[in-house]
Amino acid sequence: MDVQRAKEIMESHGVIGVHYGDSSVWLERIHEDTGVVEVRELETEKRMEVPSAALFEDDFAEYGGPS
Repeated sequence: MDVQRAKEIMESHGVIGVHYGDSSVWLERIHEDTGVVEVRELETEKRMEVPSAALFEDDFAEYGGPS
């Protein structure tokens, strides 16, 4: 995911699922200058700093949402 999309997700009023590897994460903060995003794993509450390119958005169709 690029930094701009991460910003759009953070500014969204809806809930947009994001994953880092196999973990669902919440975006906490974006460092636009470095492309690093601070995230929190939803299951463990573990906080990490990861490259925005390592994040990916959930597929709506997988959850029965709009296609």
